Amino acid sequence: MTIKGVLFDFSGTLMRIESPESWLRAVLAETGTDLAQEDVVRLAAELSRAGALPGGSSPVRLPPGLAALWEERDRSAGRHRELYTGLARQVPLPDDRLYDALYARHMAPAAWAPYPDAAEVLAELRRRGIRTGVVSNIGWDLRPVLRAHGLDRFVDSHVLSYEHGVQKPDPRLFEIACEELGLAPTDVLMVGDDRTADGGATALGCGYLPVDHLPVTERPAGLRPALELVG
Repeated sequence: MTIKGVLFDFSGTLMRIESPESWLRAVLAETGTDLAQEDVVRLAAELSRAGALPGGSSPVRLPPGLAALWEERDRSAGRHRELYTGLARQVPLPDDRLYDALYARHMAPAAWAPYPDAAEVLAELRRRGIRTGVVSNIGWDLRPVLRAHGLDRFVDSHVLSYEHGVQKPDPRLFEIACEELGLAPTDVLMVGDDRTADGGATALGCGYLPVDHLPVTERPAGLRPALELVG
């Protein structure tokens, strides 16, 4: 196939969310909440096991009341917030304000770091005249995060599940993304860390390049194979 456009997933592909401990510490500092070091470490681990950090680990166990919501969490902003604040509330925290503050923190640019080769690969694709887009299962607007990290200038379109009421691997979301690039699916490569969700693009005829969902320090060049596929 001749690739004329590349679609990228956001979380775990172009950018990575901070660690649960960093997430919790930022909110404790913001709210002026003092906790002993051992309590911070323990609560961060419990929040991680609960799956309360969007973009982080999945829940070890889904509470029955949240299981259905988990399956459709990225179809609207309301469902996304309800699900993740509900998961966080499985962990008793010293101040009720912390639950909303934790949710707000994960949307802040400071909570995200780009993978080391993200800007390089996006810039090179732009130089080659390849159209690029971000297609993400998400419940909030990620554009300010990309802008804050200098990546937005390389992205031609953003297709976010909550804005369309449909989430990957549903082919309809990839169809919208290809239409926004003005390209046929057979001319488009999808890059993402979730082989089920992102790999759903192949149902339309898109190519698919999987990347590993790793910390940014452990994946310095995971996106560069996209340049080889584009040629």
